Amino acid sequence: MNLPNKLTMLRVLMIPFFVFFMLFTETDPGFKWFALALFCLASLTDMFDGMIARKYNLITDFGKFMDPLADKLLVTSAMICLTALGKLPAWVTVIVVAREFAISGFRLIAADNGIVIAASMWGKSKTVSQMAMVILLIADLTYPWYVVLSNVVMWIAVILTVVSLVDYIAKNRSVLDMSNI
Repeated sequence: MNLPNKLTMLRVLMIPFFVFFMLFTETDPGFKWFALALFCLASLTDMFDGMIARKYNLITDFGKFMDPLADKLLVTSAMICLTALGKLPAWVTVIVVAREFAISGFRLIAADNGIVIAASMWGKSKTVSQMAMVILLIADLTYPWYVVLSNVVMWIAVILTVVSLVDYIAKNRSVLDMSNI
């Protein structure tokens, strides 16, 4: 369990605390700032675990599998909370969650055939855009320019979500040939 993998696991452990603060923001509006801080901190662990793993050659199969899973858990938890609070349209959450299930299934088929699929640049861009969207929506400022910015970032996140799904499948279509579908 090297440092990047510990950071990944820390990100997973932060999720229940984040969800708690998110779901009680209506009870105590100050909780949104705790939720925002936790989400930002968890998002930073994603950046740092990758940087450290690459710099010190600490890339492991566990990290290749768990890092994207931790990102999915963090972002989808946030999006589900935001949808429940009426701050994010349900269709956006459905698209993101459907993509994550599809890629997870795809990765399981690949793993059954001895292939580990690492994150692509499209997948990383998707994650960054989703995290930016979540941060903007949690902060929930009421300035007109902020509302426009939040909507633009939401659309960018949705587009990158779909593009990254197509990219993963196109680049790894041989996995489908191995799956006996």
